[in-house]
Amino acid sequence: MINNSVNRREWIAGIMAAGIVTRELAVANHEVSDKKRILRFAHFTDVHVQTERKGDQGFLASLRHVQELEDPVEFIMFGGDNVMNVDSREGAEKADAQLKTWRECLKSGLSLPYRVCIGNHDILRLDPVDGKKWAMDAFGLDRRYYHFDQRGCRFVVLDSISPEDGKYKARLDDEQMDWLQRTLAETDAQTPVIIVSHIPILAACAYFDGDNETSADWVVPGAWMHLDARRLKDLFRSQPNVRCALSGHIHLMDAVHYNEVAYYCNGAVSGGWWRGPYQECHAGYAVMDVYDDGSVERTYVVYSKHR
Repeated sequence: MINNSVNRREWIAGIMAAGIVTRELAVANHEVSDKKRILRFAHFTDVHVQTERKGDQGFLASLRHVQELEDPVEFIMFGGDNVMNVDSREGAEKADAQLKTWRECLKSGLSLPYRVCIGNHDILRLDPVDGKKWAMDAFGLDRRYYHFDQRGCRFVVLDSISPEDGKYKARLDDEQMDWLQRTLAETDAQTPVIIVSHIPILAACAYFDGDNETSADWVVPGAWMHLDARRLKDLFRSQPNVRCALSGHIHLMDAVHYNEVAYYCNGAVSGGWWRGPYQECHAGYAVMDVYDDGSVERTYVVYSKHR
């Protein structure tokens, strides 16, 4: 219940600062224009599916939840780290079992169409060639990066992962960057573009992943956020129809608006890797609404607070 002594606009501003405002609340405040929604889809990132910790049951619960929404979504965009961890030696030994669980969950629990982005934990042994080939075969991809069109919107799905000596950094290789520049240049200027990457191009929550306070400096490693973020934000600025960029990886949720682009880091379906919440972020998924003016709104849906 709202305290009548508090100005309504001040109350709205306060809860927006706390990060809990939703589109429905904005509608109630009569601050949404007459723009028309053209697409609604779900962004499921960091599923980390596994049979341990009842991860398969949790994934099925999330799929069931999204398909029962009163206001339905049209498809699911999986944002990477779809399986638990085939990138490590131990995880690679369980790769077949993890992939089998992923496929069984989709077969039995999902009737919606879906698309897939590759994450670092999806690359077998983090091998830059054979490991990525395994991921493409696993998730039915012809290419590790690609674009597709849906309801007048263009989705550009990137491969964020640059393996290096058994580790990785977040950046696009030259071939992919050239492709991205051409793809954006060839896209009609009136077509809204949504970028999808596993690792954030730009995020605030990356500053809270780790223990930066001990070093007396705020440091974001190159495995947590794109090292080529400056080049990408300059590219997006030259292409004004790029309105939104979606990511996961951090298992935290935020929204950064920079140079007219909304960068959404959308939590994790697995929360804290199926151990419960990760910091303040419960296991959940994002519902994305795209409008005819090119704007995009995000609602984070906590499908179970008990995981």
